[in-house]
Amino acid sequence: MQQHRIIVLGAGYTGAIAAGRLAKQLHREDVALTLVNPEPDFVERVRLHQLAAGQDLTPRPFAEMFAGTGVELRLATVTAVDADRRTVSVTAGNGTEELEYDTLVYALGSGWDTQGVAGTAEHAHEVSSRPGALRLRDRLAGLGAGESVVVVGGGLTGLEAATEIAEARPDLDVALAARGGLGDWLSPRGSAHVRKVFGRLGITAHEHADVTAVGADRVTTGDGTALPAAVTVWTTGFAVHPIARATTLEVTDTGRIVVDATMRSVSHPDVYAVGDAALATGPGDKPLRMSCASGAPMAWQAADAIAARLTGGKLPKTAPRYFNQCISLGRRQGLIQYVTADDRSIGATLTGRFAAGYKELICKAAVWGVAHPTLGLPTRRRHVLPTRTTRTSPTTTTA
Repeated sequence: MQQHRIIVLGAGYTGAIAAGRLAKQLHREDVALTLVNPEPDFVERVRLHQLAAGQDLTPRPFAEMFAGTGVELRLATVTAVDADRRTVSVTAGNGTEELEYDTLVYALGSGWDTQGVAGTAEHAHEVSSRPGALRLRDRLAGLGAGESVVVVGGGLTGLEAATEIAEARPDLDVALAARGGLGDWLSPRGSAHVRKVFGRLGITAHEHADVTAVGADRVTTGDGTALPAAVTVWTTGFAVHPIARATTLEVTDTGRIVVDATMRSVSHPDVYAVGDAALATGPGDKPLRMSCASGAPMAWQAADAIAARLTGGKLPKTAPRYFNQCISLGRRQGLIQYVTADDRSIGATLTGRFAAGYKELICKAAVWGVAHPTLGLPTRRRHVLPTRTTRTSPTTTTA
């Protein structure tokens, strides 16, 4: 019997967890497990606002994280997926290669979403990628005292970026422009704490300010107000990687792959999708939001379902749900907002230094979970059942 070929695309939180969890459940002689990623180190995306504010993050090489697991790391950039032929096209160096799979885990994630606002792509900075965070870091380092920074977007990323920058650079004039009220999705106690921290850090909140244009030195809101901005940080949400939309996979109008309760594509049973790239439903049939809080349990679900189907085990039945939203407000303040299973805020919160420490533990636990992805791991027979495969001849070209 030939090895069952599993390819995982993307080594963010979800892809790395899925690869490691699969490696723990399946024998190396039964499966060939390949993780494709353009970078050799794991990126702690939930800490990129810290990197942008001038802090150094601990390097986490995949070679160390996956040592001895049987996971083969392929340093390459994914350029296309043919879900009908079950192939993936990648580029590395000057060459292009086509990889064949029997099972694919699509975890290419998301990047920043300019939402088509004029001037954003040309003038704004983002913190959704390490290169973007490093560019912002360099730009902030070049600002003089009193210069202005405007963070656009009042969600979790916007709150964390604004407070981190203001705490690290109290000499700057930091503001946040939110389409709604400041922290209006939080409980009254939670939003009050955000306002309190903003006041302490001297951050100006422009509420109900819909930014319609970004310039080199300002942002303009819908009512024509111009806000000075030597640097604009854009945090209004995420757009998924465009590759899935170019495939025959069933996707939403935003390009997210439609999956069932096991994270399996509803149109192509050989494909699983996890994290921001997938549209999965949680409690109350509400779509899971793009976040690490959603991505980790999605990765567990997909890996366990793949292992179950390959070994004749039982499919996982525990649906992802939410418990809290963890928000860092600089290094010394935080907010833990407790939520319902379907992510609606309730009255209970933790605030202050204790909450900051709690958030720090969550960030460390997320990294630990990537390197030790066996939380709640079920016991299975570790023998891969015979799988029908249709092999094509891989092609390699050199530019």
